[in-house]
Amino acid sequence: MPNRTPHVLYVDDDPGLARLVQKALERLGYIVDVAANGEDGLARIKQGGIDVVALDHYLPTGTGLDVLAQMQDMADRPAVVYVTATVETAVAIAALKAGAADYVLKSVSEDFLELLCTAVGHAVAVIRLNRAKAQAELDVREARDRAEVLLGEVNHRVANSLAMVAALVGLQANALDNDEAKNALAETQARIQAIAGVHRHLYTTDDVRSVQISDYLHSLASELEATMRASGNVSHIEVSAENIAIPTEKAASIGVIVTELVTNAIKYAYADQTHGNVRIMIARGEGQLVELSVEDDGIGWDGTGKPQGTGLGSRIVKAMAHGLGATVAYRSEGVGTRASVQFST
Repeated sequence: MPNRTPHVLYVDDDPGLARLVQKALERLGYIVDVAANGEDGLARIKQGGIDVVALDHYLPTGTGLDVLAQMQDMADRPAVVYVTATVETAVAIAALKAGAADYVLKSVSEDFLELLCTAVGHAVAVIRLNRAKAQAELDVREARDRAEVLLGEVNHRVANSLAMVAALVGLQANALDNDEAKNALAETQARIQAIAGVHRHLYTTDDVRSVQISDYLHSLASELEATMRASGNVSHIEVSAENIAIPTEKAASIGVIVTELVTNAIKYAYADQTHGNVRIMIARGEGQLVELSVEDDGIGWDGTGKPQGTGLGSRIVKAMAHGLGATVAYRSEGVGTRASVQFST
């Protein structure tokens, strides 16, 4: 419509007045069609191309309000200027409530034609704005959809690339004879898989801005169990997680924290055993806080003193927690250890 002449339809059963209106509007540069009744008017509107309808109230069958009612569900319907000879305000109010953009009192004076032309001009401006807004919203939706498809493809490729890196690390570990080096590479492989898992969830969801943490942690636990079984450890990992949408930028940190804490529990809490239970829990706390915790039933450690092993896992956990704006708290009461992190979503 911005690049074409506005098209007006005048619906009135008075042929003489219809001709006067047509000439007046054509002098202003509009293309004007005329319909003598509501049925013909609706048929012309459905053909498309009409921008504004000047609609008389009294028609041979029914009223202009009946025509307005039948226009309600039309896609990209034209703007309507309601024309009525009655001075009853109820008619004008009913027309405006039914979707008319304006109304004009009908008469045989010059003022009527002038007022009608002005109202049509305003209606043309309104329909142009409405259509421009609708087109802009459509363009934004299409751009967003394209961006989400592209982002899904990026996450898919990143996940595949990380899986390849993890596989290469695994091959390198299998080629070594040094147990300490093999274990270090196996831990590195688990960290890579934890991050890859986030990207897998992102390209299988409709919302790339967040990760459903329950689904992600169940998947991560299954991968960690499979890795442990491959090394002869049959420990069981339990997951109790509320279905919380975690921002994407925080999900990878959570995955790495869980991987480190579970790995540490298997290595040190059950150091002389090939099995044990590890529990991963995440739940909403007060306000916007979320609490993540990992528990075991092993030898217990309260976070003080020198950590076992190289301490790299503990440092990674602290670094990831710092990125979440949180700290790690350890508690050992009786049997086992509980490590918890509280962060804001």
